[in-house]
Amino acid sequence: MRFFRDISKFFAVLCCAVMFGGFGLRVLADCSAFGLPFTDLGTTSFCAQIAEAYYTGLTNGTSATAYSPTQNVPREQMAAFVTRTLDKSLSRGSRRAALQQFWTTTPEYANGLGTVTVGSGGGILAQSDGENVWVPFSASVYSVHTSDGKVTGPWTGATGAYGVVVAMGKVFISGSGSPGALFMIDPSAAPTAVTTVSSSLGDVPNGLTFDGQSIWTANESGSVSKITPTGVGTWSVGTVSTGGGSAPRSAIFDGQHVWVSDAGVNHALLELDSAGAILKTVTVGQSPGQIVFDGTNIWAPNFDNSVSVVRVSDGLVVATLTGNGLNQPAAAAFDGQRILVTNSGDSSVSLFQATSLAPIGHVATGLPGIFGSCSDGRDFWIVSTGTNKIARF
Repeated sequence: MRFFRDISKFFAVLCCAVMFGGFGLRVLADCSAFGLPFTDLGTTSFCAQIAEAYYTGLTNGTSATAYSPTQNVPREQMAAFVTRTLDKSLSRGSRRAALQQFWTTTPEYANGLGTVTVGSGGGILAQSDGENVWVPFSASVYSVHTSDGKVTGPWTGATGAYGVVVAMGKVFISGSGSPGALFMIDPSAAPTAVTTVSSSLGDVPNGLTFDGQSIWTANESGSVSKITPTGVGTWSVGTVSTGGGSAPRSAIFDGQHVWVSDAGVNHALLELDSAGAILKTVTVGQSPGQIVFDGTNIWAPNFDNSVSVVRVSDGLVVATLTGNGLNQPAAAAFDGQRILVTNSGDSSVSLFQATSLAPIGHVATGLPGIFGSCSDGRDFWIVSTGTNKIARF
């Protein structure tokens, strides 16, 4: 990357490209019209860009009244400008910002606020379609409308219901039995019995994902299953072993490949090709659980009180996070800006900034048996198996 030597030119390009997506800007020679505190801007043609950088917190200049427009930008300052731009864009462009929901602590769960009672028998995982959260409880599946908490369901007959993925306008649920099953729900129809699209998966399918063509399940018995739609009736299934002692627990798709967390002897993330063969084995912490992909990195909560952050482009473990209240972490979720990790050891959650990996905080929920989590793009939702509830965070 060619580094800019002139800070005013740097912000001209940066602000236009990131903030305005190529739209033209009015150029003024007199910066006084923008109310800036800097007295050394002269007749620069980049007043609007400098003003935007100042008013959005990307730069404060070199002093209270100096901007130093011709001063060189060292690499360390370049990193600060770029990352501030990224973080400010994510923060100001989020649904939470538009709705003025900036808090990072829980609602009053103890007073019955922020929770929704769903079914009975204890739920495990959850997934959002952007408008509803879908959660299996026992052999039934429910949807919760995220804006008002209205519960729809149950869809029945999902024996061993465990994981959820929303794809192709339908909702799919793994049936964690032996052999495993895959169930399908049509969310546009009234609740009824689920449709079984396959009952011949590998044993004990848990997490599942969609790669644009097929559903994949991570089978804790030591395999992955790839289920491809074949019209009406039973769908085509191919099951591939992931090796002796392996225990795939969850799955994600990164846009190119499927990854599964292996909680068995490998303690690893496995990158798979389109046939299910292992392309890469990345060693992480002990017994990685429900993983999530943030567009760049996979976040793997490990039972040994750590979270591994793995870059998908090369499989590098860029960081192993500890502290911040991590206590037998079980599942991770991403809301476009933050990562939430549920802690099965004490029913708390830990929050991290996805870009810098910095800890945001650790919050006790007071809800027994929390495990699965997801985001609807605004709120996080966590599943409490001990109370048959899901809670908005």
